[in-house]
Amino acid sequence: MPETHIVLTRHGAVAHLLLNRPARLNAIDAGMKAQIHHLLDELEADAAIGAIVISGAGRAFSSGMDLKDDAAGHTRGEQAWREVLAADLALIMRFWDCPKPTLAAVHGFCLAASCELAMACDVTIAEQGCFLGEPELRFGTVITAMLMPWLTGPKIAKELLLAADDRISAERAERIGLVNQVVPQGQGLASAMRLAARMAAHDRDAVRLTKLAIHRSFDLMGLREALSANLNIAAQIESLETPSRRTFKEITQREGLKAALAWRDCREGD
Repeated sequence: MPETHIVLTRHGAVAHLLLNRPARLNAIDAGMKAQIHHLLDELEADAAIGAIVISGAGRAFSSGMDLKDDAAGHTRGEQAWREVLAADLALIMRFWDCPKPTLAAVHGFCLAASCELAMACDVTIAEQGCFLGEPELRFGTVITAMLMPWLTGPKIAKELLLAADDRISAERAERIGLVNQVVPQGQGLASAMRLAARMAAHDRDAVRLTKLAIHRSFDLMGLREALSANLNIAAQIESLETPSRRTFKEITQREGLKAALAWRDCREGD
């Protein structure tokens, strides 16, 4: 196993996964992806565990996937990108497909793929002062798991995704269906753990089958086909070599991501 940036603790029938890479705002790198898969395999097979909570250490839940991994991978071509994005989608959907209830306790920042991961959880508890969003278009990258329209409806999803909004307040996120509850700062994890314990106390098979029934309703409405279609489009976008994407990458490599974002932000007024 790689260096542990995912800490697992058990609290009775509730398992807690902690994203523990605070120096990088818990950006999820390849090692963390492997650890999450490994730990979910373990927890799904553990009859003593009835619910799973995920949270982040430090000042944020997570800033999303680690962009340095993508840069180091030198991925080229639509098929290669589809494989990379399919792996990221599979990680996010582990929380949707988990047979046990999954809950996200988010604070600080919950952005990009980590926002999608939180949406994929059955319940999301957000602390006051938390900002959510999917700013991928600002970074010249794509939305991997197109879950937001299913939760908010198309009009709001278009507003937030096309504007690359990364400052959705916890309160607005609750109003539009991205999170279930907003709690005071510092109480997110405790609130999620209490709710998880209530879920874990019920008959495990009944909980599992009820969750399955809800998800089958979404499957009948075309959720899986929509996610697959988005994956194909995302791979096309990632494989594009437009002048603006090329310039963004060049500035990132030469001067760093902050300089590239400053260049892109200046273009917004053009």
